[in-house]
Amino acid sequence: MVWGVDIQEKINLISRQTEEIITLNDLEFLLKSGEPLKHYIGFEISGKIHLGSGLICMQKIKDFADAGVKVHIFLADYHAWINDKLGGDLEAIKKIAVNYFKEGLVAAYKCLGGNPKDLNFILASEFYRKNDNYWPTVLDVAKNTTLARMKRSITILGKKEGEEVDFAKLMYPAMQVADIFAGGFHFSHAGIDQRKANVIARDVAKQLKFSQLKINNKPIKPVAAHTHLLAGLNKPAVWPVPEGFNKGELQTSMKMSKSKPDSAVFIHDSEEEIRRKIKKAFCQEGEIEFNPIIDWVEYLIFSREEKITIERQPEHGGNLKISGIDELKKIFKNKELHPEDLKKFVADYLIELLKPARKYFEKGEGKKMLGELEMLISN
Repeated sequence: MVWGVDIQEKINLISRQTEEIITLNDLEFLLKSGEPLKHYIGFEISGKIHLGSGLICMQKIKDFADAGVKVHIFLADYHAWINDKLGGDLEAIKKIAVNYFKEGLVAAYKCLGGNPKDLNFILASEFYRKNDNYWPTVLDVAKNTTLARMKRSITILGKKEGEEVDFAKLMYPAMQVADIFAGGFHFSHAGIDQRKANVIARDVAKQLKFSQLKINNKPIKPVAAHTHLLAGLNKPAVWPVPEGFNKGELQTSMKMSKSKPDSAVFIHDSEEEIRRKIKKAFCQEGEIEFNPIIDWVEYLIFSREEKITIERQPEHGGNLKISGIDELKKIFKNKELHPEDLKKFVADYLIELLKPARKYFEKGEGKKMLGELEMLISN
């Protein structure tokens, strides 16, 4: 393979179906450097794994691995503790992290055809304990960032700007940024809701004293890869959407949430649960902009398929072959495809795709781990 073509294929893999890459020039520079490259993504340990974490994030991790980048998954137990997840019990968070959460992400990766040997898991608290440069790097990041900016950045915790929070939550952004530099990670991969942390990382990259990313002995900025926030299945909070309303904010508010179980499909949901949730999902005929089912087809199905066939009864027009999301949106907008037919197709597809994860958590250790998490959530 010609070197230039190979680089372009890697760029396409890493950047496909992202909301943004900061920046494409830096991405190309890293890939051409010849250095062994390292990827990072951090997950708060906060409950059951839904399709956003399990499929959207793990598909992008697979893209990085397929591009020859060594992938690392931070099991962010300290961050979950700071953000009051799972009752704020640090020991319980650690246990869930290295059991249910780790094995759940492995199972999701298998659903996507990934090799679990690609995945390198790091328990954040263990990494901090063994890395003498970590806490100095946290302070270094903090010294190069204003308090006002830290306050604005608490949105990465799911908080609102200006919300009154305990001081530990103001440390969270600096800790997340320090993860990147203390670990020597060239790529910081996250959902678009984590953008503020990654922009801070790029802004402070060349000012840090304790931990810098370097190539050819020159400091570089980490490349940020921001992925889509998968829509939850519920009706938008404001509907119909008034003229002039902030559509971006509304779409962000629609993201899938494990705290609203019927808005999310979890990787180990039963066939019956998947069908039930999708059947009752918001999917207004002809609506493509605020339609979670269309969103799921785009990011969960057309990320894997070039063409799909939606089976329909002859009286409903017979089977429908569709090539790409643009064609689907056009057909749906013109009301040539009924929501119920689209929902059935999506449910059938996900039931088959999630089979490895569902089977793992139906028995043995998987069932035990899931039960421990469910008991913790219910208390």
